[in-house]
Amino acid sequence: MVKRFKKDAPVYFDYRDVKTLARYINIYGQIEPIAKTGLSAKQQRQLAVAIKRARHLALMPFVAQG
Repeated sequence: MVKRFKKDAPVYFDYRDVKTLARYINIYGQIEPIAKTGLSAKQQRQLAVAIKRARHLALMPFVAQG
């Protein structure tokens, strides 16, 4: 379980911060579900958008290595 933030805390996920976003990606390259991240629904949506932007700009891979 990752649980890094409180549910009520305002969080901004920056698509350029690949190190932080990589914590929410599993070994297959998929975004971790809410149950594992411990984020609220709104934060999970913001996280997904940030990861998708980073992937589109080639900052993160779309699939896992290997």
